[in-house]
Amino acid sequence: MATETGTYSIVTLGCAKNQVDSDKLAGKLEADGLDAVDDPSDADLIVVNTCAFIEEARAESIETVLTLDEVRHEGARLVVTGCMAERYGDELAEALPEVDRVAGFGRELDPVRLDIGRKPRPAGASVADFDLLNLPRPATSHPWAYVKAAEGCDRACGFCAIPTFRGKQRSRPIASVLAEIESLDVAEIVLVAQDLVSYGRDQGQGSLQLERLVRAAAERVDWVRLLYLYPSGLTDALIDAMLATGVAYFDLSLQHVSPPLLRRMRRPGSGEKFAARIDRIRRLEPTSAFRSNFIVGYPGETEADHDALLDFVEWAHLDWCGFFAYSPEEGTHAVGLDGQVPRGLVADRLAELRELQERITEHARDGLVGTTTRVLVDRPGVARSHREAPEIDGIVQVPESLEVGVFHEVAITGAAGTDLEAVPVAAAGTALR
Repeated sequence: MATETGTYSIVTLGCAKNQVDSDKLAGKLEADGLDAVDDPSDADLIVVNTCAFIEEARAESIETVLTLDEVRHEGARLVVTGCMAERYGDELAEALPEVDRVAGFGRELDPVRLDIGRKPRPAGASVADFDLLNLPRPATSHPWAYVKAAEGCDRACGFCAIPTFRGKQRSRPIASVLAEIESLDVAEIVLVAQDLVSYGRDQGQGSLQLERLVRAAAERVDWVRLLYLYPSGLTDALIDAMLATGVAYFDLSLQHVSPPLLRRMRRPGSGEKFAARIDRIRRLEPTSAFRSNFIVGYPGETEADHDALLDFVEWAHLDWCGFFAYSPEEGTHAVGLDGQVPRGLVADRLAELRELQERITEHARDGLVGTTTRVLVDRPGVARSHREAPEIDGIVQVPESLEVGVFHEVAITGAAGTDLEAVPVAAAGTALR
């Protein structure tokens, strides 16, 4: 018999796209009558939103599930959802008998069926109607929010299994995205998707649809930031639209720079083309910040390929950069390729790249000391400028007296690793819209 009241806690792993999904699930659970709690051990329903992009992420997901099983109180339900649940389904349920339900992308995450909660399902609603992309979401406690513009991917990158379980791209209508932005009442929106630059193409809208969305979003919030940009889709028009928002931040999914290796990855481009694009952006806006990720040890990667990547990283001076060991994923093109790189060599290449990038990032942060910039205060004492995306980059430490959710002009007074220290230039900030 269902309890009179119920509580839930969602633990989110992986990328910003997963965080959006968790926000949508939170809205659904609250509509079903459950109240959120911060501590999973206090929850009647614990939901783990998993990541399955690479082996390391899957291991973290399983470890998290097992840890939460140990801390949940008697009678609490433990549900696994997200990419790992969608991709492995019954196999995951069999491997983890501790779990009460494996729910794919939130489907069948029903408090009534789990014997939790107090509200019946709305008349006419069913699990078959469930669409995570278009679910409403609750208000956020942050002055920023991720907004997912599309789901799925139509590309066939050699290393990536995402299309096999996220499906083909489904773009939301601009009106739907803008309605969600308006409902959130925040100062910054971070647009995300598996392939953001292809937004609207599945609807026959062409490459200008994302530009239109960015410009329309900028009319509603102070800052619009974009994550996960496929480099070949970064058109001049889109660059201009992004710069016009005042957030000169470019998160480019480059993956490598060697043309032969990129072809084996089933991706276009080259270090030379990437460099030309970055150089153009810097000429348009010298304060532009750049983030990217690179795969190390993809089958066939030679010493010459690795040296080319080192040279590019040295030249590009990206503000933020992640390096990941190649992970063979079932069902992908790369699994059948020859030229597997020994794990020890991959580890050595990773260490060399990460050490180089650490020096570059610290040098860039040190170079900001003595400058002024505009920041958004996320919480007491913690702010970000246009150079820092929420949750994944460094922060700007400010006096706790600066109002949260407000923009302030600050002077950078110090740098420590990835973080900066700053004091206000003016006493008052720009009020949050």
